Parts: sequence; C-alpha cells; structure tokens
Amino acid sequence: MKTWSNMYLAICLSLALAISSNCTLAGTIRKNTTEPAQNAARKSGSIDSLIQYFEETTKNLKAQVEGLSAAQLAFKPSPEQWSIGECLEHIILSETMLFEMAKKELAKAPQPERKAEVKVNDENLKHMMGDRSQKFKAPAELQPTGKYTAVKVALQDFTAARKPVLAFIKQANEEDLKNHISEYPTGTVNGHQNLLFIAAHCARHTKQIEEIKANPKFPKK
Repeated sequence: MKTWSNMYLAICLSLALAISSNCTLAGTIRKNTTEPAQNAARKSGSIDSLIQYFEETTKNLKAQVEGLSAAQLAFKPSPEQWSIGECLEHIILSETMLFEMAKKELAKAPQPERKAEVKVNDENLKHMMGDRSQKFKAPAELQPTGKYTAVKVALQDFTAARKPVLAFIKQANEEDLKNHISEYPTGTVNGHQNLLFIAAHCARHTKQIEEIKANPKFPKK
C-alpha cells in the first residue's frame, strides 16, 4: 500500500479522534444514556451495527444521486471544488483503498491487552468524520479524474467496491475485530472502527454531495 494512502487514513482518523476527544471533554457530544434507546445496538460495536451502518450509508448515497443528469453530475460550485461525479469517483476509489488498509491492520497480531486504550466510541467517530468544517486533501491516487458521466455506472462500481467489504464483515468475528489495535498520532482505534471508517468516509462525502446540490447555481435538470 502506498505511503500517501497510509498517511491519508492516518490524518483523517487522527483528526477525527482529536476532535472527538476535545468535544467529549467539552461536553458537546451527548452521552449514550441521553440518546434514543434504538441507537444502543449501534453503539455496541457489534457486527450487526457495522452492517447496519454500511446499509444506511449505501441507502443515503443512492438517495442523493439517483436520477441526476450528466449536467448535474458535472456541476462544480467553483473550479477548485469537486463535482458530484468526482465525489462519487473519490468514494469508490477510497472504498477499495481503505478496505485493503483495514485488512492489513487486521492481519497483524491481535493485542487484546490493549483494548482499554480505545477511548473513542463509534458514534463519536462517525459524528466527527462527518464534520465538514474539517477538510483533508486526498492523495494523488484518490483524486478523481471525471470518469463518471452517468449515475447508473457510478453506482454499479460503488456496489462492486462495497460488496467484498460487506462479505468480509459478515464472516468476521466481533471479538477478534476488537482485539486488533491500530495506533494513530492522536488516538487508538480497534479493527471494528477501522472498518467503520470506510462507511463513515462515504457518509462524509455524501454530505459534500448534499452541499453541492444546495448550491443556488446547481442545474435544475
């Protein structure tokens, strides 16, 4: 795996962990006990909660892009910003890269004795990864080239990229995921959270797509 890809994941996760830590200390993130009971399962770090989040992010992405025209896919709020088509391309490229990196971490020896070092919970990690006020620059291999002019083709490629990830998660052992520890400059996560980050990254750029669609100059059709 290329160094820039490793750095990209490290930077994204590190920033998310750093912001999460600061916000938790400041009391800006709601405690688990104050949130709806139906969210409890999603906070458990279970395989089911992971699958549920992947399904949720898939549904949300499709809802945002289905039916868009070629002109809508190509629209850029400014020359420096990505179009929706480019966001989709980046998501698809990242799904594969982030999955390979997660598997690489899970191939390392488990460290169950370090589980207590994981301080951030899944909900905080997802929330902070979705914070669009914090921006990252994608490495060269994840920069879009404008290949998608049709939503149908992009979604087919997205489904193909996500299929092996879901297959891997469905056969994974929950305890084994949590026994695999990854250390980043500002915090520590487990194998479950390395996989969760793939879907959180998709959710982040789905928000970016929403922002593009909300632009006053976005084509009507």
